[in-house]
Amino acid sequence: MNQYPMTAKGAELLREELQHLKSVKRPQIIKSIAEAREHGDLKENAEYHAAREQQSFCEGRIQDIEGKLSNIQIIDVTKMANNGKVIFGATVTIVNLSNDEEITYKIVGEDEADIKNNLISYGSPIARGLIGKSLDDIVNIQTPKGSIEFEISAVEYI
Repeated sequence: MNQYPMTAKGAELLREELQHLKSVKRPQIIKSIAEAREHGDLKENAEYHAAREQQSFCEGRIQDIEGKLSNIQIIDVTKMANNGKVIFGATVTIVNLSNDEEITYKIVGEDEADIKNNLISYGSPIARGLIGKSLDDIVNIQTPKGSIEFEISAVEYI
C-alpha cells in the first residue's frame, strides 16, 4: 500500500474537493443525465453522452481522492523544530550562484504541486536535490538548462 505524503493544507484541499464533487457536482450531473434522457433517443443524444462522460470523470476523481485520502501521511512541519534541514513540507529559499537570482519553493505532495505558486512536488528534480541538505549548503541541481549551483539561503517550517 502506497503512502502519499501530503501537507495538512493539501489534505484539507483534497477533502474540500471531494465534498464539492459529492454534494454539488454529482447531483448536477445526475440532473443533466435525467434532462437529457427526456429528449428521447439516447443513441444520437449528444447531451446525454456528454453528461455520461462527465459522470464517468467525476466518479473516477472521487475514487482517486478517496483512495489517496485513505493512504495519506500528513506531514505538518509547523509542529517540528526547525534544525535548518530541508525536509518534505519545508519552504526553501535558494540563490542561483551564477546570477544571484533568488527563488522560494515549498516542497509538497504530488497532488499539491503548482509551479505557478512555487509549490514543487517532493519527486521533482529540484526538490530531490534539496531534500536532506541544510541551510547554507551549496547544491548542484540538474535542470533542463544543465547543472546549476544554488546556495540554500533560508529553510522555514511554515
